[in-house]
Amino acid sequence: MVVGALRLRSGKAGSVALAGGEGDMTCSLELKDLRKNFGRTEIIRGANLKVRAGERVAIIGPNGAGKSTLFNLISGRFEPTSGEVLLNGQRIDGKKPFEINRLGLSRSFQITNIFPKLSVFENLRCGVLWSLGYKYTFLRFLADLDDANQRAEELMAMIKLDKKRDVLATNLTYAEQRALEIGITIAGGANVILLDEPTAGMSRSETSRFISLIKEVTVGKTLLTVEHDMGVVFGLADKIAVVVYGEIIAYDTPEAVRADQRVQEAYLGSSVADAQAGGH
Repeated sequence: MVVGALRLRSGKAGSVALAGGEGDMTCSLELKDLRKNFGRTEIIRGANLKVRAGERVAIIGPNGAGKSTLFNLISGRFEPTSGEVLLNGQRIDGKKPFEINRLGLSRSFQITNIFPKLSVFENLRCGVLWSLGYKYTFLRFLADLDDANQRAEELMAMIKLDKKRDVLATNLTYAEQRALEIGITIAGGANVILLDEPTAGMSRSETSRFISLIKEVTVGKTLLTVEHDMGVVFGLADKIAVVVYGEIIAYDTPEAVRADQRVQEAYLGSSVADAQAGGH
């Protein structure tokens, strides 16, 4: 039996039942009856989720299910209509994105978000500066910031771009740009990382390498990712949250979600069977 597994229950929309002592766990991130309306349309319908420190959780669901809205609520881009978002036990719903970032949550976006006219090293150093308390620093002083420069060098090696140190970000391959964005995302030292479709647009070989990179650079961190590629989901996640019509209809291990009849009917269906048959 998997400790802390969640099982479906009937009743309140978007709810799943806790099992196996999940209530005693150390939570990095928790959603409590989270709801979001746009006008009269309810997009997120009472989402409840508990993510343990160090877990990797994939959020999946059909287009229009509310996955991006959920990410926007967690990261502060949207304010919930009701409900709570807790980061390491502290409420963050209603806070601005930069305030949430300072509290230990960092997010990358589906569209690559880097400084194209800066080098790989300069991009990473920009990500490091705030976390070290420098805030605004004139460029002429940057060469003297030994701690920031050292941390940027470490990150560059971690994301396997140390040989591209002085290459402008705009001249990197797409996969390298995504790796650089991951480096910037973790540069601030956040312990909760949100990745929005990190492998979108990559070839199969690039995707495989990128999954390994994500695993390596997020060791000891809590990871949430929105992802459509089921190969990535089953290869990366410890748990999978399935969102359909704004509700989290299942939250469990990949094996349990793969076998869940309601999930198959709502989303996975034959795509899982095809992936299994193909050995993916």
